[in-house]
Amino acid sequence: MFALIDCNNFYASCERVFNPSLNNQPVVVLSNNDGCVIARSNEAKALGIPMGAPAFQIKQLLNKHNIHVFSSNYALYGDMSARVMNILSNFSPELEVYSIDEIFLKLEGFNLYDLTQYGWNMIDLVKRSTGIPISIGIAPTKSLAKVANKIAKKFPERTKGTYVIDTPLKVEKGLKWTEIGDVWGIGRQYQRKLLGIQVTNAWQFTQLPNEYVRKEMSIVGLRLQRDLSGIPTLDLEEVAVKKNIAVTRSFEKMYTDFEDIRERVATYASKVSLKLRKQNSCCQIAYLFLHTNKHREDLPQYANGISIRMPFETNSTMVISKAAMIGLKRIYREGYQYKKAGIIVMGLTPDTHKQLGLFYNEDPRHKVLMQTIDRLNKNCFDQVKFGAQDLSKIWKMQQNHLSKRYTTRLNELIEVKV
Repeated sequence: MFALIDCNNFYASCERVFNPSLNNQPVVVLSNNDGCVIARSNEAKALGIPMGAPAFQIKQLLNKHNIHVFSSNYALYGDMSARVMNILSNFSPELEVYSIDEIFLKLEGFNLYDLTQYGWNMIDLVKRSTGIPISIGIAPTKSLAKVANKIAKKFPERTKGTYVIDTPLKVEKGLKWTEIGDVWGIGRQYQRKLLGIQVTNAWQFTQLPNEYVRKEMSIVGLRLQRDLSGIPTLDLEEVAVKKNIAVTRSFEKMYTDFEDIRERVATYASKVSLKLRKQNSCCQIAYLFLHTNKHREDLPQYANGISIRMPFETNSTMVISKAAMIGLKRIYREGYQYKKAGIIVMGLTPDTHKQLGLFYNEDPRHKVLMQTIDRLNKNCFDQVKFGAQDLSKIWKMQQNHLSKRYTTRLNELIEVKV
């Protein structure tokens, strides 16, 4: 059996843990630079706040209903997620952290357990330890566990947060209840195709001929169909080394000056280099892109990108930043107001297996220097920067509604007044 544990309205729940006055109040969380709605409490959903809506377009609606608005506080959310996942890891040695608020547990050898009670035990411990509410779906396969989780979340009074699919009748009822667009792994393209042949729910999808599914949706669709039918096909996935790493950000405002954009690109190069080192990888190619605000149709539009091949495999911030600057000079054009840039490093290889060149190789002192800088920044909250970065600012993202980082900053610890 597989259990899928999902944190309810995770970002909003994190805000409520440290600010109980938000309980039963409508709450929304915005994306980077306070752009779009990326999380909503149930109360906000009931008021008709759409997911992905640009904040400036629904400003009147937010004010009208006194909705509490927060900027994304990833330091807080990431730490709370780690705490929840650490607690849940005690319930099974086999697990897969699927996202920041979801985890799969493989429950082998639990035949004599009351799985519903086991789920309630998880809910109680996580709630008491972190304050985060969770929903649990348990079923013979991963995709059915997704279905069970949706049922547990949809009918909390009846399920008390846990629903177990353990009989053929429950499988059939759960699949007939699940609309085809809500099936895990069915994207919009396949949804349109399936609706075109009158397949409106997951049960009807499982009844399609295998040959049709394989022809129209490849082997991936066939595996999903088997898994939904109750035949274990999708197993837990191991953490894989990434094939490329990206750092892309929208600017807090539109930039026209080259030096402003240069500083942002240098910061992104520093961040992507750090990610490479954390994975113990080096890159061979860096792709840099830059574009204007596509939502501002009243302004001239421009977008461009360029690939820069490194002289050798590297994860040095100095080398990658220098390559990014060369690329930026080639694609930058005056007269435009730029809104976003990003760096994607590709051709990743293990740091321990570098291919040496005949004429050019990395300065061996770079590795020691990067390790020292990473250690200092970990202990001193990113105080060490490179010359091309803005030395006067720690964070340049627009976050007008940011809450405190209660669990990761000593100067932002929660205050209790008695």
